[in-house]
Amino acid sequence: MRKFIERAIQKLPKLDEEQIRTLIMDLATEHERIELVLDSMNDGVMVSATDHTLVLVNKAAERMLPFVSHEWYERPIWNAIADSEICDFVRQTLTNQESAQDREFTLDGNGANRVLSCNILPLVGSGVIQGNILHIEDITEKRAREARLRRAESLASLTTLAAGVAHEIKNPLGSIGIHIQLLQKALRAQEQIDRERMEDYVEVVNEEVDRLNRIVVDFLFAVRPIDVQLEERSLNEVVHDLLEFVKYELEEAGIELITELEEGLDAIHLDEKYLKQALMNMIKNAMAAMPGGGTLRVSTTQRGDDVILKLCDNGLGMSDELIGKIFEPYFTTKDFGSGIGLTLAYKVIKEHRGEIAVISQEGKGATFTITFPVPQKEQHLLGWNGDQA
Repeated sequence: MRKFIERAIQKLPKLDEEQIRTLIMDLATEHERIELVLDSMNDGVMVSATDHTLVLVNKAAERMLPFVSHEWYERPIWNAIADSEICDFVRQTLTNQESAQDREFTLDGNGANRVLSCNILPLVGSGVIQGNILHIEDITEKRAREARLRRAESLASLTTLAAGVAHEIKNPLGSIGIHIQLLQKALRAQEQIDRERMEDYVEVVNEEVDRLNRIVVDFLFAVRPIDVQLEERSLNEVVHDLLEFVKYELEEAGIELITELEEGLDAIHLDEKYLKQALMNMIKNAMAAMPGGGTLRVSTTQRGDDVILKLCDNGLGMSDELIGKIFEPYFTTKDFGSGIGLTLAYKVIKEHRGEIAVISQEGKGATFTITFPVPQKEQHLLGWNGDQA
């Protein structure tokens, strides 16, 4: 467009009045078309010049944001926005020559909260910054759908957990009931009480009470939100510390530990206590899959903006059907354990915004791949020469 205008200006002395009129009308039509496109967008767009003065606001931005007045132009873009939180965000980002992505703000709009996602990007032309773009997206309905989905998933999980707990507590309750009846029978008969037998009965009752307590503790951990305290840490350090702790237990089980931790990984946001607990559950699961010993390979690597942790064993493996169930609460193929260890591991990894995938074949072991996102740093805007500032 700029080159077209420059050529037209050069030809102006040679154009007659009608040709000039046609040229101006063409330019006006093109300008109106651009305005129409911008005003037809569902997302808000605000554009500022290099000195941060506001030069363009589309209709969606007018609907989404509270403005100080309708006289926006020739004032800093942040001074046009009435919301103090968004105003401070825009001012700080632009004056520090940074870009920002997916910053969320909650606004009270006519009694109903709206959630806005804001992005600030450089407006670049011919390798030179010509201003900045503030992009605003209303994600209220998106967040509402996500909340409804989480509630539905939580309800389904709670139903499964409740059924699992009901099944798990039947055996210890039955055992407690039987031994209490034996105690009552002996007391009612007024027989000479066999102290050793009575102590055996009481010991069984205590053991079953402890078992019930563990079931309840696991259940509460599974249903309550986890208060993870995320801090930027090295995944390798956490994994190394855990493996140092568990390596002797692996040796006793005849399992060879192979560690391949790639150096120079970006730090991730993690809660050391909960992450170690999740990984310990997964290692215990791998050990159970290798009752006669085997090999456990633990590796870390980085792929783009993801740090990846893999746990590979050469144990019994699983069918596709079992893979689809292993993270379900109280599902287990073992004769021991609660069947909730991998469920808790899955929950912890999700709280770390991670993903977990499983590849396995019967008789050929299993590979658990955990992917953690690398925290996004603030990116400086392109400098005047096209390089980063």
